[in-house]
Amino acid sequence: MAKLKEGMKAPRFSGTDQDGKTVTLDDFREKKLVLYFYPKDNTSGCTAEACNLRDNYEDFLKKGFAVVGVSMDSEKSHKNFAGKYSLPFPLIADTSRKIIEDYGVWQEKKMYGKSYMGIARTTFIINEEGVIEKIISKVDTNNHTNQIFELYK
Repeated sequence: MAKLKEGMKAPRFSGTDQDGKTVTLDDFREKKLVLYFYPKDNTSGCTAEACNLRDNYEDFLKKGFAVVGVSMDSEKSHKNFAGKYSLPFPLIADTSRKIIEDYGVWQEKKMYGKSYMGIARTTFIINEEGVIEKIISKVDTNNHTNQIFELYK
């Protein structure tokens, strides 16, 4: 699949969240969607990012945004993560990696000189027509909300 770019139609998706509910792109036709991909529940960077989005969730709603997280963790892992940190938004359990691969965030990464495949932390902001408006590939986990809102000043 071609690399996704701003202005392209977002790939449609359907996945199950931490409560066993189906979440699809079509569910967000009335608002902008902050679709963020992260490597793993309960890791320091992923927790910081999720809590930053949680702490500003009311501001997202006031500005007409919805927030959805996606990782390869199971529904059970997401349920524990969302419960532990009181996350008010859906976390899709993409254990098959379909959404992750459709959005092109399954990439080669390096740690301690070794290469491996994993999720590249990336946020897509999708408008009401299902078009990708913004892509953030260098996510500031501690300040992600401001990073997103700065794009809409």
